[in-house]
Amino acid sequence: MATANVSDNGSEQTISHLVGFYTAIFTVIMTVVTFGFAITAIPISGANCGDLCIEYPYLNTLSQFPKDYLWMPLAIILTLSYLVLMVSIHVYASNQRKIFSQIGLSFALLATMVLVGDYFVQFSVVPISLMSGETEGITLLTQYNAHGVFIVLEELGYLLMSLSFLFMAPVFIKKNRLEAAVRWTFIISFLLTVLSLTLISINYGLDRQDRFEVAVISINWLVLIINGLLLSIVFKRQLREKKIK
Repeated sequence: MATANVSDNGSEQTISHLVGFYTAIFTVIMTVVTFGFAITAIPISGANCGDLCIEYPYLNTLSQFPKDYLWMPLAIILTLSYLVLMVSIHVYASNQRKIFSQIGLSFALLATMVLVGDYFVQFSVVPISLMSGETEGITLLTQYNAHGVFIVLEELGYLLMSLSFLFMAPVFIKKNRLEAAVRWTFIISFLLTVLSLTLISINYGLDRQDRFEVAVISINWLVLIINGLLLSIVFKRQLREKKIK
């Protein structure tokens, strides 16, 4: 019976490491692809629009569909992949460190709910409402409103993602360069997020428009690329160790 239990444990760990490995690779790919599509959505409002700015109430934006919206379904898939990656880290954590990974996973769940809901509503509600001439309330929802609900929910979602990174950092305590790199990437990204929010808030107050949104997305997506690659190596090494045993 004891041998059977050890074997079952080994099989479960192998499966969790496989899920972690493939999810880490998929997350990197999805982040790069989503980043590419998001960059092509040239800002026509907010702090970075330059001479292309459109004015309130942002109802003449239908010509931007679908180009400015294509990255959102990709961001939904990316966010769900990030959540699975956080689950894999939680399973990977030692028993003594699971309190931290559980907190991190809780923040990841909240971040996923906020971001997936935000992107799904934006993609599914705003364009068809404009097409149908149903414009009441759209001004507050549209992504082109730098003071609107969409931008604020993105800020909230990625702040929660940064918190999930911070609490996942203590999971990686092994004394090797790989885990140290993962740990410090998570910690530094959180510090950069807090620093950017602080500096932008000091300079612009509540009128930060989309400045912090752009900063926090860039920070978090870079973390998903960097640590996605590093975590794929972490899980790959665990799989190799299981094979050797």
